[in-house]
Amino acid sequence: MSVINRGSLTARDRVGIQDFVLLDAYTSETAFMDNLRKRFNENLIYTYIGTLLVSVNPYKELGIYTKKQMDIYMGVNFFELPPHIFALADNVYRTMISETNNHFILISGESGAGKTEASKKVLQFYAVCCPSTRLLDNVRDRLLLSNPVLEAFGNAKTLKNDNSSQFGKYMDIQFDHQGAAVGGHILSYLLEKSRVVHQNHGERNFHIFYQLVEGGEDELLRWLGLERNCQKYRYLIQGECAKVSSINDKSDWKTVQKALTIIEFSEKDIEHLFAIIASVLHLGNVHFEASAHGYATLNSSAELLGIPSNILQEGLTHRKIEAKAEEVLSPFTAEHAKYARDALAKAIYGRTFTWLVNKINESLVNKDSTRKTVIGLLDIYGFEVFDVNSFEQFCINFCNEKLQQLFIQLTLKSEQEEYEMEGIEWEPVPYFNNKIICDLVEEKHRGIISILDEECLRPGEATDFTFLEKLEEKMCGHPHFVTHKLADQKTRKTLERGDFRLLHYAGEVTYSVVGFIDKNNDLLYRNIKEVRGFATVCILSWPDITEKIIDINSKIVATQFKSSLAGLTEILMTKDPWYVRCLKPNHCKQPDRFDDVMVRHQVKYLGLMEHLRVRRAGFAYRRRYEIFLKRYKALCPDTWPHWKGTPAEGVQRLIKHLGYKPDEYKMGRTKIFIRHPRTLFATEDAFEICKHELGKAPATSDKRRLPFPEGVVMILIETCWRGLQARRERERRAWAVKVIKKFIKGFMNRNQPVSMDNSDYLAFVRQSYLTRLKDNLPKSVLDKTIWLTPPPIMQEASVLLRKLHTRLLVRKYVRGISAQQKLQIKALTSDIFKGRKENYPQSVCQPFADTRISEQDINIKVLQLICPEGIKYSVPVIKYDRNGFRPRFRQLIFTQAAAYLVEEAKIKQRVNYSSLKGVSVSDLSDNFLILHVTCDDTKQKVGDCLLYLTRMHYTYTELLSFCSVRFDIQPGKEGFVDFKSSSESMVYRAKNGHLMVVSPHNPMHTT
Repeated sequence: MSVINRGSLTARDRVGIQDFVLLDAYTSETAFMDNLRKRFNENLIYTYIGTLLVSVNPYKELGIYTKKQMDIYMGVNFFELPPHIFALADNVYRTMISETNNHFILISGESGAGKTEASKKVLQFYAVCCPSTRLLDNVRDRLLLSNPVLEAFGNAKTLKNDNSSQFGKYMDIQFDHQGAAVGGHILSYLLEKSRVVHQNHGERNFHIFYQLVEGGEDELLRWLGLERNCQKYRYLIQGECAKVSSINDKSDWKTVQKALTIIEFSEKDIEHLFAIIASVLHLGNVHFEASAHGYATLNSSAELLGIPSNILQEGLTHRKIEAKAEEVLSPFTAEHAKYARDALAKAIYGRTFTWLVNKINESLVNKDSTRKTVIGLLDIYGFEVFDVNSFEQFCINFCNEKLQQLFIQLTLKSEQEEYEMEGIEWEPVPYFNNKIICDLVEEKHRGIISILDEECLRPGEATDFTFLEKLEEKMCGHPHFVTHKLADQKTRKTLERGDFRLLHYAGEVTYSVVGFIDKNNDLLYRNIKEVRGFATVCILSWPDITEKIIDINSKIVATQFKSSLAGLTEILMTKDPWYVRCLKPNHCKQPDRFDDVMVRHQVKYLGLMEHLRVRRAGFAYRRRYEIFLKRYKALCPDTWPHWKGTPAEGVQRLIKHLGYKPDEYKMGRTKIFIRHPRTLFATEDAFEICKHELGKAPATSDKRRLPFPEGVVMILIETCWRGLQARRERERRAWAVKVIKKFIKGFMNRNQPVSMDNSDYLAFVRQSYLTRLKDNLPKSVLDKTIWLTPPPIMQEASVLLRKLHTRLLVRKYVRGISAQQKLQIKALTSDIFKGRKENYPQSVCQPFADTRISEQDINIKVLQLICPEGIKYSVPVIKYDRNGFRPRFRQLIFTQAAAYLVEEAKIKQRVNYSSLKGVSVSDLSDNFLILHVTCDDTKQKVGDCLLYLTRMHYTYTELLSFCSVRFDIQPGKEGFVDFKSSSESMVYRAKNGHLMVVSPHNPMHTT
């Protein structure tokens, strides 16, 4: 609904019109731009198009977001005050409470237009205006502090913006029936993972990398193996602007640390989180030489991820290929190895970001199952057109096409519903339906995304140019698609041979197909998935890290993004829409500079003129009869000062007096609709004159003049106001006297049976006692001294509460006994290894776990075979072959009866505990373990097992708890494993045929 602002009409020549719907020349883009520029020059950055808010980034502080400003806009009619983000946020909030329905605010615009700041201001407004309690304040703080965390991990400096969001974000804020914020949920879309490994000149990687290096404590950096110098890390210096004057990385680091604590990240979570960030930096410094085998030299990256160096090295320098029943390792060239390294870095960061969003959602979850109303905030990338547009711009612009389609549908729907509700004939609105473009991109089997997926999945060598050829074959003749081959002679000059052009609703965009196949695949090789299985960092050890392995169709990026958009559209269709369109006034981020060409381009692709045409297709202004009559009744002698009839009749009498023509207005059931802005302007100008006349000396022949001497009017107004204030004060004091009397009477009768005289007092006593008791409960089952003495009315309840609390403490204690048992396991491990194994001190801080592989990660066929024996412990291992010492990934599973070595769905070896004659380990820092197996039949190909595992100490201890306890390659033949210390860890077959295990010497511990 579009309405007038009280102060806007009188100053419209100087500061422009506050609602574009009231522009007379509403179809003129020039008039639109003139009004926008006029307001920007007066530091008025907000303008309405009905309920849509247009915001222009001022690039300077205006002092319009203070607590005082929030109070001014709180609870005020949407159009009573000048346009503001607070006005829109307040109107959404009050509409949600009064109508108990769900809403969303869509904030869009190009990078640097102020989308992120707009969403922050909305959150800050709700933090102030919502009811407050200790619990609600915790929710509020988490909602607010989720922003700096997501900005640190999801935002970066770009050429257009120093804090540009590199992902789309949709946040639901949940409110209870009283309007208190009680929870939230965040969805993220299309994180630009490629930024982790590559940045254009003048741009940076994600903020968190620089914050960690510049702001991290010295002890933390030492533990992570980092130096306080961004120039040391390849992933941070490609844009050649590691330091930016407008960004304070040290201060932002402290903000992120505080936010993580308030959002309830555990110390272990934070430790793992920054270990991963540091590991990505180390991974970027891995170099590959163009040698015969293409091996890489690794640093501490593997240690931080909890992945053995030799395992990570193999994953980055070899590709595992399945040939029938065998697996073959094919060495990479140096270029392929770099691709594998960057792919792993992107996958690690992408998984970490997903984990981070999920952890924030866990802290925001509302455990109350009662129905909640929701306000959604959608901060999403705007339409993008660069000199070179690639896969990312294609996805982003497709997203904007879908949102524009939704925008027009919801706008027309709301307009049509209002007309029908008011009994006014709906006039069809001509508009451009961009369904043809959406279908061009997403249509099943025929759209660009489907063709891209087919090209990615088909056998044979697929390239970006074969994809372009398929597009030309399928899209030939489409009015919104053109390539160099399909274009006419004139258009062909503007297109390269590897380009295709789409005619979007906002204009033409030319895309380069280079990189489409690789970016859509987002490929991780199979053996890197197996490397992930050895990660001890919980964030990375989740299933489905993002690699394209199991369900390949579900991991194609464009299809995944299309599905996410479909889900988002479904969410938004169930809510009432509100819009904020953010504009960027210039490329230079300078205040007081308005670039007409640039702003005009944004006005076009944001669809503002289209929206204005839809709003103005029928009537420019509509208002409820009561409000219209209250404002303008002084203009008609029949309605001033008091109208006795219905509001509709009063408005009819008023407009008849003003001389409205029949084609200038319509009377609805509850509202008046005025077609032209000039009609309203004339009415408002007449009202401005009339306001001054009402206070002048009386003329008894004119009913509009007050029948009092000059100067008495202000005295009468003041008298009435003082009287109202005095009556309110009298009522407040009378209420206070009544409450105090009731409290005193209740105190005097506190020991009497419950009655009208003491019921309120006794209720207060009960509440007060329970509140104090809550803060002073015993913390231990052995603590018998702390229990508040109850008042007489609560003695029986106190006894029952004490018994219940004691039972709760006992229950907690019993549940915690298993932790004591785990402590005994650690003590047994200490007895075995302390002083005997070099790397034992490093294992002390590692928590004990009941198992290292969940049953969901064990093949179902294997489970069916061994579950009857009862699985006790399982862990991923590397088994070295008896012939040639080739490493094989296996799962080691202990049951009550035997130890199993499993490869996917096959049980490769079963070792009965009765045939286990011994277990061997070295005294160095390696993690090798040898199971000595007895076998009487020399014909069987069974012998000792040589295993490598990251949790060797605890696995050894577990094994001793299941059974009582020279390395044989197979019966009748001896084999040897040689151990030695060096500066670098490695495992290889020596020239003498022995297996050589080299482990780094630990200077902190000697044996």
